[in-house]
Amino acid sequence: MLDAKQLEALGAVVEHGSFSAAAQALALTVAAVSLRIKALEAQLGQRLVVRGKTVRATPAGQALLTHVKQVQLMEADLLERLRGSTGQRWQSVPVAINADSAAAWFLPGVAALLARQRLLLDLTIDDQDHTHELLKNGSVMGCVTTRADAMRGCVAEPLGIMRYRCVATPALAARARTPAGRVTPHRLLALPAVIFNRKDALQDVWLRQHFGLRAARYPRHFMPAVDAFERAIELGLGWGMVPELHLRARTHRPALQEVLPDAVVDVALYWQHWEREPPTAQRLTRAIREAARACLAPLA
Repeated sequence: MLDAKQLEALGAVVEHGSFSAAAQALALTVAAVSLRIKALEAQLGQRLVVRGKTVRATPAGQALLTHVKQVQLMEADLLERLRGSTGQRWQSVPVAINADSAAAWFLPGVAALLARQRLLLDLTIDDQDHTHELLKNGSVMGCVTTRADAMRGCVAEPLGIMRYRCVATPALAARARTPAGRVTPHRLLALPAVIFNRKDALQDVWLRQHFGLRAARYPRHFMPAVDAFERAIELGLGWGMVPELHLRARTHRPALQEVLPDAVVDVALYWQHWEREPPTAQRLTRAIREAARACLAPLA
């Protein structure tokens, strides 16, 4: 049998990225946390974490953490059935998702389920091209991702297409055009872009698809918050890629204009989750599937 305290120490070290942070979270000494993980590694006969500036799980550690999270959810589901609805406790469900999806369709789509089933969403925000790494290392039970091929032990369900448009204030968009009204890369790239974070490559995809430009160089603002990102574009700080869902919901907000009309970038999204899901996770998967169906364009 695996020791619960040792597993708790492993989870804390990987989650917090260091032994000292894990010790603080568990109200233990660093030595005690280290001893628990060493004992677990000795029992299993293999290393579970890579020790360094940032501690990370080995493939064996990732597999163990995924198993632990699955067991924890199954135990919580069992206790819920035994206690009945009157004794139902709050359960935490860790999920990774991109910020645009979280604001536009994910949270509205799962809010009712979270309240009804007393679920606590442990949400990690990351770029849609990178969220699968959190599922791979056992940090989350599911992720919204652009990765279509299912990872080991997981299922990849198509959600739909999230469409992005390149927008700016009318005044800034006019500066990207020639007197004849044509948008030119030379004029556009002289203007700053507003980018969510350094993982965000949507603007580069747009430039490649519609102008044939690769590795284009241009000034950039980084705004890693949805509200700040769109506010920066509203203030004329630069041009940027905004989801069509967000543009539709812009009421009583300053006007934005497409830089190049009908030049869109379509991002195909998938819900990757454990193949063996406990009932709680299954309910969340159904809610996510329904929310995406209601808001996203279907995949061809």
